[in-house]
Amino acid sequence: MDYVNPLGEDKVSKLLVRFSVPAIVGMMVNALYNIVDRIYIGNSPDLGAYGIAGITIAFPIMIILMAMGVLFGIGGATLFSIKLGQKKYEDAEKTIGNAFTLLLLGGLVFMILGQLFLTQILTLFGASSEVLPYASQYMRIIFFGSMFQVVSMGMNNFIRADGNPKIAMVSMFIGAGVNTILDPIFIYGFKMGMAGAAIATITSQALSSIWIITYFLSKRSKNKLRLSNMKLNRKVVKTITSFGLPACVLQIANSLLNVVLNKTLINYGGDLAISAMGIVNSLQTILVMPVIGINQGVQPIISFNFGAKKYDRVKEAAKLAIFACTLLVSLGYLATRFIPNQMVGLFNRDPELLKFGSFALSRWFLLTPLIGFQIIGANFFQAIGKPRSAMLLTLSRQIIFLIPSILIFPMVWGLEGILYAAPFADFLSTVLTAFFFFNGMKNLEKKAAVI
Repeated sequence: MDYVNPLGEDKVSKLLVRFSVPAIVGMMVNALYNIVDRIYIGNSPDLGAYGIAGITIAFPIMIILMAMGVLFGIGGATLFSIKLGQKKYEDAEKTIGNAFTLLLLGGLVFMILGQLFLTQILTLFGASSEVLPYASQYMRIIFFGSMFQVVSMGMNNFIRADGNPKIAMVSMFIGAGVNTILDPIFIYGFKMGMAGAAIATITSQALSSIWIITYFLSKRSKNKLRLSNMKLNRKVVKTITSFGLPACVLQIANSLLNVVLNKTLINYGGDLAISAMGIVNSLQTILVMPVIGINQGVQPIISFNFGAKKYDRVKEAAKLAIFACTLLVSLGYLATRFIPNQMVGLFNRDPELLKFGSFALSRWFLLTPLIGFQIIGANFFQAIGKPRSAMLLTLSRQIIFLIPSILIFPMVWGLEGILYAAPFADFLSTVLTAFFFFNGMKNLEKKAAVI
């Protein structure tokens, strides 16, 4: 099974384009799951602002669900890529099998807990008595499809690491495309409201999961999903978990951030402020998705070449990824400066919502061009198997700087203070990341270890 892997031989810039472009397109399409739901719900006469508030409350819970896929998906794909770089192909396939089992178990646990404690969870996450019925109707069904979402998100990382980024993109297209088609049918045609949006989402995720599993059982994959490798191995599970933990904790931090943000917004601006920030978060998702796509594209390049001890290629890949991310984010940032009203108006045309949403967009995104470097710099350490450094840097923005700012700033500046917390956190987390990243690049050879 010894074959020449292009990750260690082809031109790095060519590889970055080949792996990142499908990942960017796929992530942008994948972002449509929640964004399309918000657009259709926000423009429904029966749902409107309360519907957007309901799905905004539900969003942090879905982030935790995604964190399960990230934990075993990115963690497993990192180990998988390193093993391929070391030409340990049996170990690489064992990683796929163990990760798949972990994803199934994680989705199952999430589904059970969600059904048992739905109302308590939504109340904890900030649902008011008016918004609770909307959020409950949506999340009850989403929880039933937990395994589909976890498996599709987690296993898609392995398709990319297996050398088929275009197929990974297609799997995202299948899911988001079906969701986009089914949303208006269920919400408007069958008048199913929030439940219709949720049914469309889990149906599309189920189809995406089937597509991904079929790939690893077919001749298209270089490395297979085998029943014999699905038995959990303690060492493999521990390594997958340690590698995936920084990205997972980042997702959970995002969820915690949304909970803190929603509860603070309720106190200072009510349900209208939550609806407006729900729109801002959707637009931020669109803006950040290219960075996440490039990060996913560069991960197997860095991990493989680190495993193969080709450190110059590791450095080149990281630098190119940072440049590309900064360029793309800056272009999106300009749109938030020049057409904020039009961007917010995609979701809802209520005058008050439009006014505050546009104002919030301009303040929250003030230093957004910095996040490209911060995300790639933090995840660089995850890609080379240094989870502790990755953990600190990935948590620096949300946990160390942003959440305390959201809690403290409004005490001084009111509702507007919440909006300035984001650029404050962007600046400080970028400074911290720069210190670690440039030191890490200079001493890369010393960081190499047998994994």
